[in-house]
Amino acid sequence: MLLVANRGEVAVRVLRAAADLGIRTVAVYAEDDASSLHVTLADRAVALRGPAPYLDAEQLLDAAEGCRAVHPGWGFLSENAAFARACRDRGLAFVGPSPEVLELLGDKRRARELAASLGIPVLDAVPGEFPVMVKAVAGGGGKGMRAVHDPADLDAAIEACRAEALAAFGDDDVYFERLLPSARHIEVQLVGTAVLGDRDCSLQLRHQKVAEIAPAPLLDPALRRALHSAAAAIATAAGYTGVGTVEFLVSGDEFAFLEVNPRLQVEHTVTEMVSGVDLVRTQLLLAQGGDVDVTPLDRGSAVQLRVNQTSGGTLSVFQPPSGPGIRVDTHAYPGYRVGTRYDGLLAKLVVHGEDLGVALTRARRALGEFRVEGVPTNLEFLRTLLTRDVVGVPTDFLVEEPADGMRAPLAGTVVAVAADSVVLEAMKMQHVVRVSGEVLVAVGDTVAAGQPLASGAGESAEDAAPADPAEIRPDLAEVLHRHSFDRPESAARRHAAGGRTARENIADLCTDFVEYGGLAIAAQRARRSLPELIERTPADGMVAGIGVVNGQRIVAMSYDYAVLAGTQGLRNHQKKDRLFALARQENLPVVLFAEGGGGRPGDTDHSMVSGLDCGSFHAFAQLSGQVPLVGVVAGRCFAGNAVLLGTCDVIIAVEGANIGMGGPAMIEGGGLGTFRPEDIGPLDVQVPNGVVDVVVGSEEEAVAVARQYLSYFQGHQSSWECADQRLLRHAVPENRLRAYDVRPIIDTLADTGSVLELRRGFGRGVVTALVRVEGRPLGVIANDPHVLGGAIDADAADKAARFLQLCDAFDLAVVSLCDTPGFMVGPDAERTATVRHLTRMVVTGANLSVPFGLVVTRKAYGLGAQAMAAGSLKVPQFAVSWPTGEFGPMGLEGAVKLGFRRELDAIEDPQERAARYDHMVAAAYEHGKALNVASVFEIDDVIDPADTRRWVATALAPSASRPQGKKRPFVDTW
Repeated sequence: MLLVANRGEVAVRVLRAAADLGIRTVAVYAEDDASSLHVTLADRAVALRGPAPYLDAEQLLDAAEGCRAVHPGWGFLSENAAFARACRDRGLAFVGPSPEVLELLGDKRRARELAASLGIPVLDAVPGEFPVMVKAVAGGGGKGMRAVHDPADLDAAIEACRAEALAAFGDDDVYFERLLPSARHIEVQLVGTAVLGDRDCSLQLRHQKVAEIAPAPLLDPALRRALHSAAAAIATAAGYTGVGTVEFLVSGDEFAFLEVNPRLQVEHTVTEMVSGVDLVRTQLLLAQGGDVDVTPLDRGSAVQLRVNQTSGGTLSVFQPPSGPGIRVDTHAYPGYRVGTRYDGLLAKLVVHGEDLGVALTRARRALGEFRVEGVPTNLEFLRTLLTRDVVGVPTDFLVEEPADGMRAPLAGTVVAVAADSVVLEAMKMQHVVRVSGEVLVAVGDTVAAGQPLASGAGESAEDAAPADPAEIRPDLAEVLHRHSFDRPESAARRHAAGGRTARENIADLCTDFVEYGGLAIAAQRARRSLPELIERTPADGMVAGIGVVNGQRIVAMSYDYAVLAGTQGLRNHQKKDRLFALARQENLPVVLFAEGGGGRPGDTDHSMVSGLDCGSFHAFAQLSGQVPLVGVVAGRCFAGNAVLLGTCDVIIAVEGANIGMGGPAMIEGGGLGTFRPEDIGPLDVQVPNGVVDVVVGSEEEAVAVARQYLSYFQGHQSSWECADQRLLRHAVPENRLRAYDVRPIIDTLADTGSVLELRRGFGRGVVTALVRVEGRPLGVIANDPHVLGGAIDADAADKAARFLQLCDAFDLAVVSLCDTPGFMVGPDAERTATVRHLTRMVVTGANLSVPFGLVVTRKAYGLGAQAMAAGSLKVPQFAVSWPTGEFGPMGLEGAVKLGFRRELDAIEDPQERAARYDHMVAAAYEHGKALNVASVFEIDDVIDPADTRRWVATALAPSASRPQGKKRPFVDTW
């Protein structure tokens, strides 16, 4: 497995090369990079924290757990010898040169000394002579560089270079070079000590490369050979391995060494295109110890153009060009939010042709096709650049033009000119530009972005007059009217019945809710007028969107029973599909208010026959185990609505609700009789049978419970309180035969007010609850001695197994409070298929991946106790007992009767037999007493009950960060 310790386009490039080689990958991402393409391409992605996460070597090395190699990309730590050494110390192959070579060549000052020792010219700065170049010792990519012509500017340049270098590379050391003006920047590509080719990187603006050409044009053959020989000599002297570049400045027939970049470079692509060698693939194969053929081919010329963002935003359109000889390396996509924290490289347009003329012609065509909207870029600058002769130019060819006069804000055609304005037309749209002074263009002229329009100052007319922010234009007024979903009569009927509207529930659940598809209407235009559909079927009966609960985003959706009885129409199926896809992509929990009557037969605007190709149920079921799914129901919930409800991890039902797989019409249509809606699946059926997890008295309470349920999957809480833990010392009666209620123990052990019990009315011999201890969310399973003496029957085992799956899927540690005489046995029990149901709990517990702790409060007998311990007393992270604990392979009384039947039957006197039996039971109790069990180390300790929270908080270690995707295929709906 390979860790890609970088971001953006280079991370995408490396991940794809690794995938082509069948190498599994791990990506890393900063918080503001979570939606970057590279995060989705890796097999696993690890979040980084802190102000400079990609420079945090420890975080990166922690993320590399389970990996064999680390690819640093370029920039960041790619030339950091300490990082390469730390990788080696952890047994990780660093995809690049050795730490010793990086210490030599990554230090630009030492690399210059090496070149000079080999007789290769270098640009020595002479003290007191200007101009000079201030450069970062650990630099690259044009960062940490300043040209200084005036001695008075030197201190400021040094300070600026150091600050930029520290932010980019974590090292603020700088050095000086003699500035060589009007020279070309030529690079020689190496693989080990072999030369693969060269390229011209002279097209630079503010020391940042804008475009590159391979091979370098207009080089005398003898000079080219000299450059290649110098590069190979440096590589040989350094013992270089891997992919790297040696950079030179060329002026006339002379050249001088600049630096070595001992890593992959941004512009490696042009060399790949002309040599036929995949440099990233080569890096990975070399890191694996393989042999690689790097014999270059002679394949014409290639040009790379760097498409940079000039500020942040969201890409509404991102349409790269294509066609013969066109390659685009990018991490961008439509909808991607582009920040300004990192390098502005958005995409690399790489164009190949049989000669340089063909390549440049294709590049001009490709730039014309490249469409980016939503984020400003340098595309117009690049288009203008290629209208000029850029072959063989020096590094100072590009200079920023002075800002005097009014320049065209965009490319277009001049369609009108006046003394104070110029009108430009572009893409059938006209743009008025206010100008002053002499107008420099005429009607019919085609102008490029930035081209002077007039000698004096000016501004775009769109910017000239500030608008009244309170004004509502007619187009906006129409939109606002359509978004007014008030239906007073429907709301009044809902309120009169004691309920709330769909929008009221969503508003109570979420803050900052944004609705998707609010303007959708029922697909019934063939049978109803548009005004009627707008009035009668707002949002097609499904309010859906993304909101914030407890400070974190969720998907919230509610069928609207006031719209066509909350039925499932074509448009609201489409909305569900859209939101389910977002939930899956963004790992967002889903809360579904499911009241409604199932499928809707009245939609007409479709070509549907059976509708069995509907993907909503499949898409929702796929979310199981990936994100928490919460179902809320009030009123009637039948058919398809009930299927979605039943898919949820938890069902919260308001008193009076009815839930059924078919409503009255479906039942009657199937010839199964005539029933009222309230007779189908009432809560007195659906609670004891385990369908409903939590019963509440109102929709308001249901929303509060949904919010509480979500909180357990949203992390720790910093503030908490708890009861006096000494109360636990008296929670279990001293009389070992006396039943007690386990719930006060859970309430006392957990943070105050943090207990949410699930499926209380079902499988009542086991209590399952979500709790917090010191603010940390946990799951609790506990035997209830009030029910079957704590014995585990089939329903209780199913209940516990499903709850354990839920905790495991979402990384909630589990605490088990054991007081059980074992599994329920007997003929009646076997009629409930106990063999399968009880072992289901055993199998689930044995395969948990989350921390698990066992506290024996009293009885721990037989296989039932082992099931409560996830299979064995040696499986949990801790297994402790309260002083009241008693242990045995089966119940004490039964063990005595079974094991000593012959001896007891031999005693004829009933009183003597009873006394002997009591004595044997007492002896067995002493033998199985918790203190005796701890003395042979079958359990970890016998503790003061008041210390239970301390054991849970300390010994039940938090699980590792949850990986992307699912841990379990799904959470069983039963």
